[in-house]
Amino acid sequence: MFALPVALRYLFSKKSHNAVNVISIVSMLGVAVATMAIVCVLSVFNGFSDLATGRVARTNPQLKIMASAGKVISNADSLAESLLSMDEVVAALPTVEEHALVMVNGLQMAVDLHGVPAGYDSVTDMSSMIIDGMYLTSETDVPVASLSVGTAVRLSAYPGGDMLIKLYVPKRRGRINMANPMASFRADSLFIGGVYRTEDSDRDSHGVIVPLHIARGLLEYANNEATAIELALAPGVSESDARSAVGKRLGDGFVVQTRLEQEAESFKMISVEKWITFVMLAFIFLIASFNVVSTLSMLIIEKRGNMATLRAMGATPGMIRSIFMWEGWLISIVGGAVGILLGVALSLAQEFGGFIKLGGDPTQLAIESYPVRVESVDLLIVMGLIIAVGGIVGWLTSRFAK
Repeated sequence: MFALPVALRYLFSKKSHNAVNVISIVSMLGVAVATMAIVCVLSVFNGFSDLATGRVARTNPQLKIMASAGKVISNADSLAESLLSMDEVVAALPTVEEHALVMVNGLQMAVDLHGVPAGYDSVTDMSSMIIDGMYLTSETDVPVASLSVGTAVRLSAYPGGDMLIKLYVPKRRGRINMANPMASFRADSLFIGGVYRTEDSDRDSHGVIVPLHIARGLLEYANNEATAIELALAPGVSESDARSAVGKRLGDGFVVQTRLEQEAESFKMISVEKWITFVMLAFIFLIASFNVVSTLSMLIIEKRGNMATLRAMGATPGMIRSIFMWEGWLISIVGGAVGILLGVALSLAQEFGGFIKLGGDPTQLAIESYPVRVESVDLLIVMGLIIAVGGIVGWLTSRFAK
């Protein structure tokens, strides 16, 4: 290990030419700034992933059961009652989801219809998301719907008064009468009970929640049929363990999804964006690291006399090349370590202080500042990048030392 102590001495000793000192510091700072940017950006993506996870925890059930073939679960009510006997499950409710057309005072739009039974609050946190009116889904004689904020705005429909919305769904059975197309739809009218906002732009743009018996009637489902069964778990029970237990109880023919699996596409997109951004920043880091080449080239020129002395003392060309290879590695590692420390410090400051704010009207935003979370796996990946790029740069530069 003769080369490493010599490289350490070259790194921290004062150079005979002040320009070499300045260029060495600039090279190290370039590596540090690029590393700091990578750590901060990855931490912001982690923060947005946590934000999405929190949003899913409010709007999605802990477990959702669907038929693996077809769309309808024919014995949904009896299955729900059977699942309630499990120690892991505290609530099991059949629900119906379908597309529909809604009309109010001549305005119309396509919506996602969600039929839910009484007690739906036991599997989601919908009642806390009501921003106008009341959340009413009980099986009463007065049919009441809850509209998402986007649906309410587009239809100019709000709770209170005697305003009715009319839902249309294509008939599942029978032939289409081209002379009277409206006869091919089933329809029902409901009062507006409340308006909700989930902070999910897709759900908020076109959602309507109605009582389960209304949805079943529109879709011509039997009283025991549903498109899904939504579960709430006992405190302390993990979703993965409960999914395994529920899957064994149900057997084949059903798909059991956790909250994250229900939104797999959204989280996959966040992950893809995160690592594409990482690749782009890694390329910028690589460019910044090549400043080390100029630093080592000048250092080789300055240390020609030292190299001649080392050769006279018996040092081989390979040993001399190793000195400058270690030198390039050390500059990258020291600069990268400083950048990681700065990135972690800035991320923690943002996490607990929130000094970088999001643009826009704070009253219309779910959060005011950029969310961040430092993840140890990201730091290990960044350190691996630093070591790899430092090794490549050091190896390339050491070729000149011969």
